[in-house]
Amino acid sequence: MAVDAVIIGLGYVGLPLAQEAIRAGQKVLGLDIHPGVVQALNEGRSHVDDLDDAAIAQMREGGFEATTDETRIAEASTVVICVPTPLSSEGGPDLRAVESAVDAVARNLRPGMLVVLESTTYPGTTDEVVRPKLEAGGLVAGQDFHLAFSPERIDPGNKDFGAKNTPKVVGGHTPACSDAAAAFYGAFVDTVVRTKGTREAETAKLLENTYRHINIALVNEMSRFCHELGIDLWDVITAASSKPFGFQAFYPGPGVGGHCIPIDPNYLSHNVRARLGYPFRFVELAQEINAGMPAYVVSRAQDILNTAGKALNGSNVLLLGVTYKPNIADQRESPAVPLARLLAAKGAVVSFHDPHVQDWHAVPEATKATDAAQAAGEADLTILVQNHGDYDVEELVAASRSFFDTRGAAAGGEKVVRL
Repeated sequence: MAVDAVIIGLGYVGLPLAQEAIRAGQKVLGLDIHPGVVQALNEGRSHVDDLDDAAIAQMREGGFEATTDETRIAEASTVVICVPTPLSSEGGPDLRAVESAVDAVARNLRPGMLVVLESTTYPGTTDEVVRPKLEAGGLVAGQDFHLAFSPERIDPGNKDFGAKNTPKVVGGHTPACSDAAAAFYGAFVDTVVRTKGTREAETAKLLENTYRHINIALVNEMSRFCHELGIDLWDVITAASSKPFGFQAFYPGPGVGGHCIPIDPNYLSHNVRARLGYPFRFVELAQEINAGMPAYVVSRAQDILNTAGKALNGSNVLLLGVTYKPNIADQRESPAVPLARLLAAKGAVVSFHDPHVQDWHAVPEATKATDAAQAAGEADLTILVQNHGDYDVEELVAASRSFFDTRGAAAGGEKVVRL
C-alpha cells in the first residue's frame, strides 16, 4: 500500500515529525535500523521523552508502522531522513548514518519522489553528498525527483513548542523542489520559511546553535572571573534581564550537552577550516571554554572541600541530575559524564541521583542513590548538576553538608556555593 511519507530515523526528531503528519491525516511509515526500536514502536512502546506510550498507540491507530525493510521506501511519495550526525573521533563531521540512509533511498528512488534531509550537517552536504548518490541511478534532482534540506528544530522536553508550531525552514535544490518541500510540511506545520537554497537552510541551523554556543561560553567565562572578583553573576544576569530590548539572558553551567550545542557548531568550524583554510575563531574559542567547564567545576569542588578541611580524594560527592537538560531522560553529551569521570580520577567516591535515569551506563563506577535527600545528608559535597523539576532544592540544601549549585537554583545560605 502506498504511503505519504517514509521517515528514516525514529528518534527525538523522526517520531514527533511522524506524529504531526499522522495527525494531519497522512499515512506514515517509519524506518529504523534498530530492530528493538521497531519492535517496541509496533507494540506501542515509546523510547523518547516527548512521546509516551499513549501517543505511540494513537499513531498506530492512525496507521503508523515501523519497519527495518528499506525496500518499503519505494512505497512513499516523500522520504525524510532524520538520522544522527555525531562528531568523528577526530572532531570532524561523521556522516556515515546519513550516507547509509541516502544509499537506501537511492536503491529505492522513484520518479516524482521528494527527498528531504533533516539531519544537521555542514553547508553543502545536500548538494555534494546526498545529490550525487541519488543521481547515480540516472534520475536527476530538480527534474525527475525533488531534493531539499529542512533542519530539525526539536527541543526535547519543551512543552510550548513542538513539531507543529515551530516554524519549518526549507531550502530546495531548485525552486520547484522548495515548492514540493513547503507543500509537504505545510500540511501539518503552522509556518514554513523558505530559503534561497539548500546551503542557506543548512547554515541557518548552524547559526541558531552557534549563537547559543557562543553566548553560553560568554557567561561561562564570566562565571570564572566574577567568582574571582567576588561578583554574583546570577544577580548580574537578573539585573541585565530587566532591559526590555537588546539583551537575552544566558546562564552558566557545568558544561553544555545534547546533540546540538556541543556538536553542531563544530560542523561549521570544520567546514570553514576545510574549505577556506582559516579558523572560525568564535566557535573554536567557545568550544574550548564550554568543554573546560567540567574541569572548572571539579576545581571549585576541590576548593569547597578544602575550606571544610577535607580532601577531594576519598570524599563522597553526590551529583544531582545527570541528563543534559532538566525534566527529560536524554543523556546525550551530558556534562555530568566528564564531571563524574574527572572527580573519580581524583579519588572522589562518586554517587548520583536522577529521577529520570535508572542506570548510568556512561559512568558505571558511580553508585546510584535512591533517595536524594538521604544521599545529600551522607555526602561530603552535593553538586546540583541538573535542576530537575522533581527536586525540592531547598530541602536538598537543608539535608546536605555542603551544596555546590551550578544552576543558580538555590536561594542561598551558609551551605550553598554558586558557580
